[in-house]
Parts: sequence; structure tokens; C-alpha cells
Amino acid sequence: MMSQAITREDLMSLEVYAEKRPEFRQKVLAHKKHRQVALGPNATLYFEDRLTLLYQIQEMLRIEKVFEAAGINDELEAYNPLIPSGRNFKATFMIEYPDPEIRAAQLEKLLGIEDLVWMQIGEHDKIWAIADEDLERATEEKTSAVHFLRFEISDEMAAELKAGAAWKIGVQHAIYTYAYDVDGETRQSLLGDLD
Repeated sequence: MMSQAITREDLMSLEVYAEKRPEFRQKVLAHKKHRQVALGPNATLYFEDRLTLLYQIQEMLRIEKVFEAAGINDELEAYNPLIPSGRNFKATFMIEYPDPEIRAAQLEKLLGIEDLVWMQIGEHDKIWAIADEDLERATEEKTSAVHFLRFEISDEMAAELKAGAAWKIGVQHAIYTYAYDVDGETRQSLLGDLD
């Protein structure tokens, strides 16, 4: 099942990871390619799953040179809640403007956008994202460039998705509105998040 938590036993030691990293990284990058949905030119949803988060944890441990139990447990506690449970989708929502000045101005104008990302399955009502459950990322003046989103779906919606129902993901902000049909390899990859 996709929602299985990552444990210390799943992790490679720093030494083993250094050896296997190039091959593992290629596998993860190929997997991630079909797990992103561009919402217009400046926002992307990167859908997380057990493999993407296992990679993230290994990378954090490598960068920070963490090998003690307490540090490893901190990473597991931070990332395990981002694994989909089988009845939801979890994604990192990135607002992407290459120019820092334009980005700063846009983040002020896009205040609240993280709560206006939606998913629609078949004829059901839109499912609005639940944003930033771990910590508040926006201020009263501006939103953050990075948010963590969760979309909860019903058993009925999951069954309809598996049966081929139409699937849309979008964002509906006053100055930034886009929608995307989820299909092809992206759809196949994301359906793997359902148990």
C-alpha cells in the first residue's frame, strides 16, 4: 500500500547511499516527471508519494550528514505525514517566478492562493486543497512560494477515478486562474496513490 510509513529500516546508511545515489536519483527523477501538474506558467503541483519522500529524506540526511537516531527520527517525523493515505493526494505547491523582484510583487498579489487550488472528479463538487497543516507559511502581506497541500477524496470518487472519470485540477485566484485535465502518464502515476 502506498501510504506505508517510511521507517529507519527503509533508509540506506550515508555510505551506502553515496554509492547508490546516482542510480536511485535517476529512478526517482523519472518517477517524478509524471507526478507534476503545471497550473499556468508560474505555479506547479509536485505530487508526493512514498518514493519521492524516501528520496527527500535520504537527500536531507546526506546534505546534513545526519547519522544519529534522533536526527533521522526528526526527518521521518517531518516527511511521513506527506505520504498519501490511499484516500487523498498530497502535493508541494510551488509558485515560480525566476526574477526575485517580480516574485516578491506577485506573492503579495497572490495572497490566499494556496486555499484556492482545487481538484474535480467527474460530476462531483470541487475539492478544495487543505493547505499548510504543518505550519503557517503565509503572512498578512504575502503568500509563500512553497505550500504543502492535501486533497481528500471519497471512496466513491476513488472508484470513479479508477473507472476513468474526468479529472481536473486547477487554481481559482482573482488574478491567477488555470485548469488542467489530468490524463496520460500523469493520471496513471497519481492513481497509484489510491489504495
